[in-house]
Amino acid sequence: MNLQELLHIKYPIIQGGMANIATGEFAAAVSNAGALGLIASGGMNHEQLKAEIDKCRTLTDKPFGVNLMLMNPDVDAIAELLRDEKIQVITTGAGNPGKYMAMWKENGSLVIPVAASVLLARKMVEAGADAIIAEGGESGGHVGDMTTMTLVPQMVDAVDVPVIAAGGIADGRQMAAAYALGACGVQIGTCLLVSEECPIHINYKQALIEAKDNATTVTGRSQGAPVRILKNRMARQYLKLEKEGADKMELEKITLGGLRRAVIDGDMTTGSVMAGQVCGQLKEIKPVADILSGLYEDARRCLSDMGRKEI
Repeated sequence: MNLQELLHIKYPIIQGGMANIATGEFAAAVSNAGALGLIASGGMNHEQLKAEIDKCRTLTDKPFGVNLMLMNPDVDAIAELLRDEKIQVITTGAGNPGKYMAMWKENGSLVIPVAASVLLARKMVEAGADAIIAEGGESGGHVGDMTTMTLVPQMVDAVDVPVIAAGGIADGRQMAAAYALGACGVQIGTCLLVSEECPIHINYKQALIEAKDNATTVTGRSQGAPVRILKNRMARQYLKLEKEGADKMELEKITLGGLRRAVIDGDMTTGSVMAGQVCGQLKEIKPVADILSGLYEDARRCLSDMGRKEI
C-alpha cells in the first residue's frame, strides 16, 4: 500500500505525536509542507484539544490527524471528540484503542496505532486498525525494548496491513532502510524538533544540535515506563535513585513538570528533554519543508543507488 495514496499526502511521512510540542499550528505547518501533521493530545483535555483542531483547520486545507495518548485522564471525552470532529487520521499510543475503534471507523477515520511489539500489533489489527506504526526503542519519549531494525520486518511479516517505521530515522539513508525492511513509510519526530516552525524553546533546539551520538539515556525502566531523554542533571539523578531502589512517588518528584520545563522554559538542566538517538545527526535549524523534502529526496536517491549495486 502506498502511504501517500492512503493518507492523501505528498511524502510518505507522518509527524510524531509529541506531547506539549505538536500543536495545531505545528501540525498545520507539517501538513502544508507535504507530510501528515499530527496534533498531540498528551497534556490536553478535550476542550483544549478542540481549540487546537479548530486552529489547525484555519491554517491548512491539507489532511492532518490527532494522536491520542490512551493514558490521558480525559481519554473517553477526547475519543468522542475525535468522532464528532471527523478527524481523518487517528494515531494512538500507550495502550490498545480497541474500545473506540468501531466508533471512529464508522465516521470514516483511519486508525493507525503505535505498537512496540508484534503481539500488540496483532491485537490492534484484530480490532480493526488500518495500519500500524512500528516504533523502535531508538525513538525519543516513551520507548519499547525492540529496535526499529528488528521490529519492522517482524511486524511486516506478522500483519496484513501497512506498516510505518518509526524510531531512528532522520535522513534518507534511514528512510531507505525502512523501505528495505518492508515499511510503506516513516514516522519522524526528533529531526522535526529543530525545524523553524517547531514551538519548543531555542535552548531545546540548541541542545539537540550540540548533542553527540551517545547523548541520550533511558529513565523509568524500573517503573515499567521507559522514556528516552537527553542526559542532564535530572536524568543522572533519576537513574541514581532508580539504582538505589527509589519508589514511584520519590521518582515522580524529579520528573513532575519536567517536559514543560524543557519545552516552555528552556530548562536543559532539570527539564525532561525528550529526544531520540538520531539527535547526534542534527546540525542546524531549518524550515520544516526543507527537512521533509531533503529526507524524501535523499531516500529516493539511496533506493535508486541500491538498485544498481551488487552485494
